[in-house]
Amino acid sequence: MSRSPSFSVKTELSPKLDPASLRQWAVAFCIIRFDLEQGQLIEECYPPGCLTKDEELEIAFSSFPDSVSQHQNRSSIHDCIFFFRFRRQSDSQSVLVSSSEITEVDKELSPKSTDKRNLTRSKTCKNNKDSRHMYGYVFNRQRHDERLKRGGEQKSVVILSLSPYSSVFRPLLQIMGPLYFDIGKKALEHIAAFVSMWPAPKPGKLMDLPIGNAMLKVNLPPAHSLPSESGMLFEESAYSMAPFLPNNQSVPQGLFHDSDLFGTFRGLLLQLWVLWELLLIGEPILVIAPTPPQCCEAVASLVSLVAPLLYSVDFRPYFTIHDPEFAHLNSLQEGDTFPPIVLGVTNLFFLKALRKIPHIVSVGSPAPNSNRLAFTTRSSGGKFSARSEAFGLQQLSLKKFSPSNLLSAVKLKRDGPLCLMTEHKEAIWTTYGAITKPDTSILNRLIDAGMSPRVEESMSVVNNEILRRHFLELTTNFLAPFGPYFRTKTPSESSSPFVDPPPLPSFNADEFLASLSARGPGKFLSKRMKSNWLDLYRRFLRGPNFMPWFQRRRAVAEQEQHKLWRQARMNTDIQQFISKRSELEIVDSFNAIERHFLEEIQLQESGSASAESVLTRQKLKGDLQAVFNVLPKDMQQLLLLNPKRASLLQGSPGTTKLPGHPSVQVGVVSSTTPR
Repeated sequence: MSRSPSFSVKTELSPKLDPASLRQWAVAFCIIRFDLEQGQLIEECYPPGCLTKDEELEIAFSSFPDSVSQHQNRSSIHDCIFFFRFRRQSDSQSVLVSSSEITEVDKELSPKSTDKRNLTRSKTCKNNKDSRHMYGYVFNRQRHDERLKRGGEQKSVVILSLSPYSSVFRPLLQIMGPLYFDIGKKALEHIAAFVSMWPAPKPGKLMDLPIGNAMLKVNLPPAHSLPSESGMLFEESAYSMAPFLPNNQSVPQGLFHDSDLFGTFRGLLLQLWVLWELLLIGEPILVIAPTPPQCCEAVASLVSLVAPLLYSVDFRPYFTIHDPEFAHLNSLQEGDTFPPIVLGVTNLFFLKALRKIPHIVSVGSPAPNSNRLAFTTRSSGGKFSARSEAFGLQQLSLKKFSPSNLLSAVKLKRDGPLCLMTEHKEAIWTTYGAITKPDTSILNRLIDAGMSPRVEESMSVVNNEILRRHFLELTTNFLAPFGPYFRTKTPSESSSPFVDPPPLPSFNADEFLASLSARGPGKFLSKRMKSNWLDLYRRFLRGPNFMPWFQRRRAVAEQEQHKLWRQARMNTDIQQFISKRSELEIVDSFNAIERHFLEEIQLQESGSASAESVLTRQKLKGDLQAVFNVLPKDMQQLLLLNPKRASLLQGSPGTTKLPGHPSVQVGVVSSTTPR
């Protein structure tokens, strides 16, 4: 664990807690103690009353390492940081379902069927209550003392949040955890007060977050990677979402961009492409690791692998038998489809309880000083070779090929994942036939850091950047064929910006696959995929990730197009515009401008108007008056029969003369004038 930032409460006057601002970042701060007689108990919860009894129970059970997973460690104090995710009680009735039940690809997806949700997020606690999942970030301390019952005690400091901001809460726990064990309950109040003074989260941005005399510099995940269920919605840009490759590669493009992808899967690097496909199509995966930190790091790394795709499959970085959904998963019968989910576990009991899960990954080392696979497993020529994949043995790592390695691989595959009950090994068990070939040129760029922990940590940063850049490019190229369905249009010079923008192209799955088959996947993918690459697109279309991503991406594109047309209306010279229009077109323009004007007024009344809305209303009101002034007098009188319309057209009298149109008095004609 990295060194904790310094923090002092003696020289700092804690600010007053702002509950509404705090909830933008965290729901509550808890202290949980493992009692030998009563089990897990929540000693403190600040602010109080934030959690239901069921939530408290689930949080308490998830905040300690599984006893089965713990190996003997007789050091006096052992600290670890990990996190978990659980479904909130308000959504407990939504049990896990199979991928086919979650989404079926519509044969015809018209613009009207796309997600019309408002993409401006509210900051109210009421909306936060609607979030389906909550995250718990844990600082666990095990203190060994032979004088105590059972030789020691356990306590956990937990930060609860509705957001997957691991880049924020991990370093915050490094401050808050030790501080609590120094000064007790006051640590929660101090930290909560400082957090409530932070500015609102800015997804995709680098933020400086002061905490006492320390400063956290963190990158938040981008808005397009955050689940729409989350309590706060943020503005999303059409150009920040796949299938467009981001301009700024230093900005995180998905969830858990800070996870150690290289360090976690160092012994299974050749299998990252298999895992990428399984995640892309939403397959269920069981991840087994010896400790909760290794376990949650592996799940976080897997989720980050498909960035910038919105990952819609449920994932549990640290899952225990106490989770209410374990009973459902354990009750699946022969022939039942395992629901799409990524489960991180440390208890080997899950190997027997969840035998129906089709893909199992084992990562990590049983103890910090265990013999770890050295990163010197290159071929005699110094290069990686993907030939081992030809044997179809998923557990082969980057070791040099040898008969003994082959025999070990065959034995590992024959024994199955239950062999982990006797000895922990890094391996993958799956019958899935991967379509994407491992890119050995990427693996050859990875740096061998040796066994020095300090050097290894710095080299992992470089290696993680190499791997993330590759998989970001791989995912972006895979999603590129969907680009035309999100392409926005701006008004042409000859068209009217006051009419409704044209709809985005409708999507038909069969037509898409036929067109893609004819033109091919593109140069980038054709070099990296086998001849049956179209099967991967078919599985993706049927999987649980496609429809949520596609609908949300369409909604953002429609919103972006709406902004472009709105801006075009602001830039229109109304006098020049109506001078080129026929009388019928002017009448149509009047109706269109009036409709846009009323929409802006409704936005203002609902409190959701933007900062530019005032200028937009002023511009539209002027345009509406200008168009009204060139209409025939009988048409004006007819329009003014509507009292609401008459109130919109209040203005000063005057006269205007336009080419090709008669002079008309500017201003409102009385609605009582005889026609």
